[in-house]
Amino acid sequence: MRYTIFGATGGTGRQLVRRALDAGHKVTAVVRNPERLPVRHDLLEVAAADVRDPEALRPLVAGADAALSALGSPTNKGAGIASTGTRAILSALQAEGVERCIAVSAAPVGTQPHDEGRFHRAVVLPLVRRAFQNIYADLAVMEEEIRSSALRWTVVRPPQLTDRPATGQWQQREGSAVPGRLRVTRADLAAAMLTMVDNPDTERKVIGVAN
Repeated sequence: MRYTIFGATGGTGRQLVRRALDAGHKVTAVVRNPERLPVRHDLLEVAAADVRDPEALRPLVAGADAALSALGSPTNKGAGIASTGTRAILSALQAEGVERCIAVSAAPVGTQPHDEGRFHRAVVLPLVRRAFQNIYADLAVMEEEIRSSALRWTVVRPPQLTDRPATGQWQQREGSAVPGRLRVTRADLAAAMLTMVDNPDTERKVIGVAN
C-alpha cells in the first residue's frame, strides 16, 4: 500500500514512517524541513511542502491508499497548525479521490468516558485542559473539519505520549478516551493507527488508544 504521512518529523510521525516502511508500504512523508527526518529507505519519498496549501499537497496524496496525520503543536504558541493544515489536507484528498484518512487528536478533546475516575475528571483533566487550552481548541476545530468531510475518516485520541519502547499491546475504546489509562507510547500509537487503515469498524469514528 501507499501512505502519505503528515507531521512526519514529530515523535508520532516518525514512528508512523518507520513502522509503515518496516511493513513494506510505500511512504510519502510530507515535511517542512527534510533534514529533520533522519530516515532513508528505498520505499520512502520525503517531500517538502507547506501543509496549509492544498494545491501543493495534491500531487503528494495522488494515488495514495490512505493519509495519516500527526499534525499538531507541542505548545500553545504554535497552536493552529492542526486545524489549518488538516483543512488543506482534506481539500487535497477530496480533490484527488483519496478516501481514507486517520488523524491524531488528544484524549482531553471531547467528552470523557462516564467510567473515568472521579479524581481524574474533577482535578487532573481541568488542570491539563487549562494548561494546554490553545492546543486542545485547535484539535477540536480539526476534529470538526474531519467530521464534516465525506471521507472515510478516523480520529484517534491518545492520552499523554511517551517515547518509551513499544509494548505491542494497547487498548482501544470507541467514542472516547480509554478510562484509567493515562499514557501511550508513540510507537504503540503508530502501530494502532496502521492497523486501523484496513479496519472498516474504525471508519467515521473517534477511537481512544492507550497502554
